[in-house]
Amino acid sequence: NGFKCHCMSESHQRQLLLASENPQQFMDYFSEEFRNDFLELLRRRFGTKRVHNNIVYNEYISHREHIHMNATQWETLTDFTKWLGREGLCKVDETPKGWYIQYIDRDPETIRRQQEQERKKKQDLDDEEKTAKFIEQQVRRGLEGKELEEPVYTELNRESEEEKVTFNLNKGASTSIAASSKTSSVLGPNALKMVEGAVKRKESAHSSGQSKEKKKKSALDEIMELEEEKKRTSRRDYWLQPEIIVKIVTKKLGEKYHKKKAVVKEVIDKYTAVVKVIDSGDKLKLDQTHLETVIPAPGKKVMVLNGGYRGNEGILESINEKRFSATIIIDSGPLKGRRVEDIQYEDISKLA
Repeated sequence: NGFKCHCMSESHQRQLLLASENPQQFMDYFSEEFRNDFLELLRRRFGTKRVHNNIVYNEYISHREHIHMNATQWETLTDFTKWLGREGLCKVDETPKGWYIQYIDRDPETIRRQQEQERKKKQDLDDEEKTAKFIEQQVRRGLEGKELEEPVYTELNRESEEEKVTFNLNKGASTSIAASSKTSSVLGPNALKMVEGAVKRKESAHSSGQSKEKKKKSALDEIMELEEEKKRTSRRDYWLQPEIIVKIVTKKLGEKYHKKKAVVKEVIDKYTAVVKVIDSGDKLKLDQTHLETVIPAPGKKVMVLNGGYRGNEGILESINEKRFSATIIIDSGPLKGRRVEDIQYEDISKLA
């Protein structure tokens, strides 16, 4: 024991001598280790959520083998937090309750997915603008010709006081016209013209009313179809669902889990999933940006993860490799039996 203590004492002295010769080298090493471990904990535990820096630090120092901040280039946690903001590694902001940090994920796969989501959001906005313009045009078309021709009334004159003007109210307009033509000598010419004009105006108003009703009906049908289409193509920026099979695409967990398939067991806050790796049975907590959907062979069951058919189960009918899309048959809910074409790979995944 004495020999062992003596050797350890000499080893410790040598380490102190080496550190005294080049202290900056050891400080840089410990600073880098502290920074990497702190950021890895922040990314893995909180993702890109905004969190108080003390919460992260307390969890970091709870590990027995952590590097103490006294061995780094930063004297306080506040200095380290400000440094993270200056270096662009995190978004930092000071509040009356202290400093908050938010991890910036610069993984190329994450950036690609974010850009894809922004593109889809822009496409949805463009579709909404087109729908609004179409509705405006239909309303304008419906208002055209709304004002009907006002009836023109003429004065009823008799050529002599002895002439009698008679009207048969029990018969239809056509009978009245026929009777008027036979007794034209009894009715004055102005009265006959007035009756004929009234009948024509009535018929024209009736026909225009029918055509206007048809036009409104067809416009309404088109609007309803557009709304149905819009509902069918509505999208969300989250897609995780329990009991689907996904593939782990992040490399930050090492080759052990990269490109391994797993089953989603639980969805947390819409964007995070607890998955069980099929090969090893290990359970991991991952963000949806670290996962992607799995497309099975035709005839297998899938679940729709986005769009108007979200949440419905279906049978994969065929795959279009050139368009990265598939055709499925809805197999659940009120839409059972409906055939949906050209649905994107990322909107469906194999069921466990």
